[in-house]
Amino acid sequence: MLTYLIIGATVLVSWLAFNNPRLLDRLILWPPAIDRNRQYDRLLTHGFIHADWQHLLFNMITLFFFGRYIEPFFADYLGPLGFVMFYLSAIVIAILPTYMRHRHDPGYRSLGASGGVSAVLFAYILINPWNLIFIFFLPVPAIVYGVAFVGYSFWADHQGGGNTNHNAHLSGAIYGVLFMLLMEPRVGGVFLQRLMSPSFG
Repeated sequence: MLTYLIIGATVLVSWLAFNNPRLLDRLILWPPAIDRNRQYDRLLTHGFIHADWQHLLFNMITLFFFGRYIEPFFADYLGPLGFVMFYLSAIVIAILPTYMRHRHDPGYRSLGASGGVSAVLFAYILINPWNLIFIFFLPVPAIVYGVAFVGYSFWADHQGGGNTNHNAHLSGAIYGVLFMLLMEPRVGGVFLQRLMSPSFG
């Protein structure tokens, strides 16, 4: 499965960067490097490195559970590499608002796959709004988690501070939903139908 390949590549690159500060500095999203040196690859490579093992583990576990489920959906519409196209583009699109906001800030850096993972999660929620997601071993309907996730990310982004890029979470979530609707508009109708008929699974 392509999900496993993405996870494997992310774990490998993150592990290498943990032990190689020069590699991490080259791959991390640092806006001035993009603006001045035209290192546009950083818009993608930042999604393959993480701050620590906990950060990496959280993102990869989420990708493992939900990526495997929606990967065949993309294959049906976009071909065998459809899911990879979706995931990689989500990493780039999700970070663009952050890049524009900090474009001239030499002190800003961002890393992690959260934008892409958020897109995957919300693509899943759009298909299965009432399926149960286990948060700290507690079952929560996907749609309830999605609403809480967006609300918290929006609030936290406006609060500022901290080391988490909540803006990328929001952008990734929006991109995941829009991509699905553009790829298959009927998904919106199915989502509303399922939303009105709760069935926990």
